[in-house]
Amino acid sequence: MNSNDLKKRLGKERPMTSITLRVPQDVVDDLKRISPQLGFSGYQPLMRAYVGQGLRQDLAKLEGSDINKLVESLKRQGVESSIISQALEEVD
Repeated sequence: MNSNDLKKRLGKERPMTSITLRVPQDVVDDLKRISPQLGFSGYQPLMRAYVGQGLRQDLAKLEGSDINKLVESLKRQGVESSIISQALEEVD
């Protein structure tokens, strides 16, 4: 994820939507117990943080794997490493 996308995701003005999620009561109790200790105002912001963290990790893996596949393909086709490196720098 590039820095512009990250800035947008961290903005307070992002629209929110309500969902219903069934979670075991003991998990909710644990979230309520630890959320203040981790600096969250309640268990729902903590849950959003957990979901966001997992989502960012998976997005990075998936986006990274596509880039790695492309780089390997370009190398097999004889594209010079310096050109590939320069293109990757431009993308970041």
